[in-house]
Amino acid sequence: MTVEPLGRRERKNAQTRRALAEAAERLFMERGYDQVSVKEIADAVDISGPTVFKHVPDGKEALMFDDGVERRESLLAAVRERPAGRSVLAALREFMSGRGPFLTDPAPEMAARTALIMNTPALRNYSRKLWIRCEAPLAEAIAAELGRAPDDLAARALARYVLEVPQFIGDEPDPRAALEVVFDLLEHGIRGVS
Repeated sequence: MTVEPLGRRERKNAQTRRALAEAAERLFMERGYDQVSVKEIADAVDISGPTVFKHVPDGKEALMFDDGVERRESLLAAVRERPAGRSVLAALREFMSGRGPFLTDPAPEMAARTALIMNTPALRNYSRKLWIRCEAPLAEAIAAELGRAPDDLAARALARYVLEVPQFIGDEPDPRAALEVVFDLLEHGIRGVS
C-alpha cells in the first residue's frame, strides 16, 4: 500500500496544528490550563481564535493530545502483535505500563505533562474520552484473539475495564503498583489479588 504524500494545504494544516499544540502546552505548563485562554494560544501562533477551532474542533483541551489514532493503533497492535504465548491481558498490562502515570522513571518533561493532565479535570476527562473511543475496536480485537464473536460481552467488558484504568487509578499514590493490582484482579480474579 502506497501512502500518498500530503498536499500543500494538508502540510500547512498539520504545521499549524503542531504549532498550536506546542504553544498550548507551553502556556499550560507555565500558567496552568485554566489560566490560559484560546485567544492567548491563537495569539501565540498568530492566528484568530475561530481558526483554532478549525484545527481543533474538540476545544482547548484537545490541544494537549493527538487525534487518538496513535493511541488506538498502538493498543490494537499490543493485542494483535503480542508474542506467541503471551496472553491478551499480559499484553495490555505491558502496554498500559508504558503510558503516562504508569511509567516508572519518566523524563522530567513527561512527568510534568502527565501531572498537568492528571490534575486538570478538563484534560483528564478529555484523555478518558480518547481512551473510550478505543473501546469498540479493542473489544473486537480481544474477541478475535479469543475466537469469540465480535460483539462478545466478555470482550467488551474487558476492553471497557482496561480503558478505564488510567482514569480510575492514575492518581493513586503509586500508580504503577495500582496498575499491577488491577491487572492481577482482571487476570486472576479477587482470590489472585494479595
